[in-house]
Amino acid sequence: MTWMIYGANGFTGRLVADLAVERGERPVVAGRDPGKVAAFAAPRGLESRIFDLSEPARVAEMLHDIDVVAHCAGPFSATSAPMVQACLLSGTHYLDITGEIDVFESIFARHDEARDAGVVLLPGAGFDVVPTDCLAAMVAAELPGATSLDIAFQAGGRISPGTLKSAWEGAALGGRARVDGELRAVPLAWRRREVTFPSGSRQVTSLPWGDVASAYRSTGIGTITTFTRLPVPDLGDRPGRLTQALLGSGPVQRAGKAAISAFVKGPGRATRSRSWVEVFAEAADETGKSVSAALIGPDTYEMTADSVLRAVSALAAESPAPGVHTPSTAFGRDFIRRLHGVKIIEPA
Repeated sequence: MTWMIYGANGFTGRLVADLAVERGERPVVAGRDPGKVAAFAAPRGLESRIFDLSEPARVAEMLHDIDVVAHCAGPFSATSAPMVQACLLSGTHYLDITGEIDVFESIFARHDEARDAGVVLLPGAGFDVVPTDCLAAMVAAELPGATSLDIAFQAGGRISPGTLKSAWEGAALGGRARVDGELRAVPLAWRRREVTFPSGSRQVTSLPWGDVASAYRSTGIGTITTFTRLPVPDLGDRPGRLTQALLGSGPVQRAGKAAISAFVKGPGRATRSRSWVEVFAEAADETGKSVSAALIGPDTYEMTADSVLRAVSALAAESPAPGVHTPSTAFGRDFIRRLHGVKIIEPA
């Protein structure tokens, strides 16, 4: 199998490529900056290819002999559509590490095209959303009549510039939730609740997260809210809308992204080794019965690199049906158990 990491000179792309080399794999590394890509590829003895995503037909030519692309170049709101189109043209399987709701939705809308092309499209093959998606699928399987699903996480450690830029862009969209099968805009921080993580009970606050798109496809549950542990004040509906409008303005978006590029650096190896993530999922039905489960795992970037490599291998070995998948529909809800350092607190 020949596979490619696009965006290999970015923070997460480098982690994926270095882990691949450590495990004896030889991916093709690619990106749009000749100097940066060559500087990364040469000392590792990897083949490199240079191209941008402006012309999908040209990208498809660069993918003519590639079986799987691990797309790691965000923000995915700008980069996923042309790469997906190129993969459909070239017959190349696609996975990415997005957590952006609208990116999930746009890719899910291409299911028929992917099926007809014989291609698997797998958005969210990293921390966004492998642990949350698989845990959601576990509790849904334990409660087949579930009508609502809450998913929460808390993480320690720093985040990369690319992830922060995506979050900054996403904040302008305000809150999002799945309600009775429909994706709806909701106020920022519209819900709070207590959840039991492996480390103990914590209060969490709702935020827009990719699972309101992906877990709906994985579980069929129509009402889904996602949460994290954040020190967010009770904004209420009106301040939330004002904040959303401010964040959505072009000058604020440009200034924020420029500041991130100038001042934010990704976490180093020492920081990642001390970081961790915990995930909680709870499904409930109309009678009030509920089932919950939790997990604890390593640093989210380390988890992402591990997950991407395992997903690439699984695409080749397990041959999911062509079309658009979530991690759990592609490889089963126990896919998360394959990842290094993950401990599951079984559904109860």
